Amino acid sequence: QVQLVESGGGLVQPGGSLRLSCVASGNIFSLYAMGWYRQAPGKQRELVAVISNGGRSTNYADSVKGRFTISRDNAKNTVYLQMNSLKPEDTAVYYCNHGRGGIATMPGDYWGQGTQVTVSS
Repeated sequence: QVQLVESGGGLVQPGGSLRLSCVASGNIFSLYAMGWYRQAPGKQRELVAVISNGGRSTNYADSVKGRFTISRDNAKNTVYLQMNSLKPEDTAVYYCNHGRGGIATMPGDYWGQGTQVTVSS
């Protein structure tokens, strides 16, 4: 059974930065794509960024391109989301997701519990 544990959310002012982390257990982490999704109140869950198993390929939502960076450390079974130049519209619960294979299989069946990111002055 795959388990995903996110951390790093919080309250930040507009223009600020946060770094989210997601530690995975229960599977061979380096074989699978990973991703971050978010859900704002009253909205559907949406893709933020995904990364291939080896980390060479990434995809981003247009709304976060140039501001957010997804990365992974396969030795630590961890995927990160560096968020810079945060805007109020980035406010949401951010979820880590474990793919079933490559990026094309995203989102997979396993989700973390979510971490709240609030951007407000």
